[in-house]
Amino acid sequence: MASKSPIRGDSVVVIGLGRFGTAVAESLIRLGHEVLGIDENAETVQRWSDRLTHVVQADSTSSEALRQLGVKDFGRAVVGIGSDIEASVLTVLALEEVGVTDIWAKATSAKHGSILERTGAHHVVYPEAAMGERVAHLVTGKMMDFLEFDDGFAIAKTGAPREAIGKTLSESELRTKYGVTVVGLKRTRNDFTYAKADTIVEGGDILIVSGTTERVEKFAALP
Repeated sequence: MASKSPIRGDSVVVIGLGRFGTAVAESLIRLGHEVLGIDENAETVQRWSDRLTHVVQADSTSSEALRQLGVKDFGRAVVGIGSDIEASVLTVLALEEVGVTDIWAKATSAKHGSILERTGAHHVVYPEAAMGERVAHLVTGKMMDFLEFDDGFAIAKTGAPREAIGKTLSESELRTKYGVTVVGLKRTRNDFTYAKADTIVEGGDILIVSGTTERVEKFAALP
């Protein structure tokens, strides 16, 4: 077991170092957070020992094992176990038993997610479903990128519609007509620019727009 250093409130424990768990852990480290990685597989732990802040081999379904690791002192926990649903659910239960106050858990299906919520997960993530929807938007429309939030709000990167070209954002009245807000604009060989009422849209410009998912989708489909 790795020696423990002082734990900050923004430290995170990531349980299950598969593709999803390690992607989350590495991103957290890049953002400046301390991460404790936990996995039951010794080879996996060894492989990630020099890339994460702390990595230990442990049975995450055991509340006693989690107590010994001081998991309760971490501000948040992410359960990245997906293939073993029983282990996923029991890990969330163990985290809830030791008193972790912010539990995020990966689910592989709606039924799995429902069980996780009933067991104690505060947030359930469906990475495969979210990625599938994102790819569908990118494949079928003008969108170059798409991000949807839980409350039906979305942000997208899309080409400027013909009706806006050569006009200021105030003149084209995109917000009034389509209910979306143009957040910014990116032009070839130019830096990103935050949108203003007098910003002129040119052919080839890429717009960053926000609004309800339905309105953003309709806007991105404009010719």
